[in-house]
Amino acid sequence: MPELPEVETTRRGIAPLAAGRRILRMVVYDPRLRWSVPASLPKRIAGRTIDAVDRRSKYLLFRLAGDTLLVHLGMTGSLRAFTRPPPPRRTHDHVDIVLDSGVTLRYHDPRRFGAMLWLPPPADAHPLLAKLGPEPFDTACDAAYLWRATRRRTAAIKLALMDNHLIVGVGNIYANESLFRAGIRPTTPANRVSKPRLARLVDEVRATLAEAIAKGGSTLRDYVDSRGEPGYFQLDYFVYGRQGLPCRVCGAVVRQIRQGGRATSYCPRCQR
Repeated sequence: MPELPEVETTRRGIAPLAAGRRILRMVVYDPRLRWSVPASLPKRIAGRTIDAVDRRSKYLLFRLAGDTLLVHLGMTGSLRAFTRPPPPRRTHDHVDIVLDSGVTLRYHDPRRFGAMLWLPPPADAHPLLAKLGPEPFDTACDAAYLWRATRRRTAAIKLALMDNHLIVGVGNIYANESLFRAGIRPTTPANRVSKPRLARLVDEVRATLAEAIAKGGSTLRDYVDSRGEPGYFQLDYFVYGRQGLPCRVCGAVVRQIRQGGRATSYCPRCQR
């Protein structure tokens, strides 16, 4: 599913085209997403100006003079920007948002696990946002914070890293890659990871996410950015999806286990 780098890549592609533009209309072809698109939404946003396009965790937030349109890409969603008249609607194209510049933002989602929701102020109080942890790039999300937050956590450090209440946006792919870069075995209990190792983990989470954003995110199946282009960070994975192959660093065979119902890949020699 689209994780932080994919959502941020989408945001960066859309924001310059959408910020400051007025919404002419919203066309809902099929409201049946994870939560049904509210029937009142097209009337609510028509004529409104988009002040900014932000991101919180894996959510896109269109700011509309105090109100917020939340867009979640779910597992297979994408939000493309067409600067010319868009092509004919395809299967699984569910929503168009037409701007006064002629740009059309089109939401596509084969599995319908995404969402478009209207959030009155304060948006941060909405249940989807209220209990989220800090962003990985926030200065408050440092080794001291993780040290305090994990001292009573006996769960594996990988599972802790993927907990949005602890830190947001580090999904399965990037948890695997960050832990490899930090040299930490994903099964290590979170409260057994020392502060110096947590400091390295914070650095590697940020470096991994930043590199992924620079490379347009990861495309394993459906994801494309706002221009319809796939990401290519998957070409540089160290461990994710490489089970049975030699480690790119030491040559040991990459192993795979299951944690929390998700695949975890790691190098038994590089990660301790």
